[in-house]
Amino acid sequence: MPQLSLPAKLEQLAPVNEFLAAHTPEAYKSLKSNIELVAEELLVNVFSYAYPEGSEGRAEIGLREVFLDGVALLCFSVKDWGAPFNPFAEVADPDLSLDAESRPIGGLGIFLIRSVTAHQSYSRDEDANIIEVFFAAPEQA
Repeated sequence: MPQLSLPAKLEQLAPVNEFLAAHTPEAYKSLKSNIELVAEELLVNVFSYAYPEGSEGRAEIGLREVFLDGVALLCFSVKDWGAPFNPFAEVADPDLSLDAESRPIGGLGIFLIRSVTAHQSYSRDEDANIIEVFFAAPEQA
């Protein structure tokens, strides 16, 4: 599985996109914008909130194809060693019935991730947060 370890800093988003471009299997290339969107949403949260202000943190990302009941899925994973945080359980769905001015700032990222991925998971392994999101191959979407 191709992996990239990087400092938890916003300026690392460009190398992440280069990694994704280089390692996304051909069958998923048409999902490039969705994969980049999900990566950015997850990593901006890690880079901004996982570690105490002023401390040096890091993140590790991975990309691999998996098969579940014979169905191919692309798994994008993010691992960090920050404070425990499950964004899929701890972030409320936004109230989309409100107009943009009435909605609180934030909260759309997880909603967007859920809308463009087939499955999402969170786990805590010892001192690490692990988030995995799965994309269906375009012909299966």
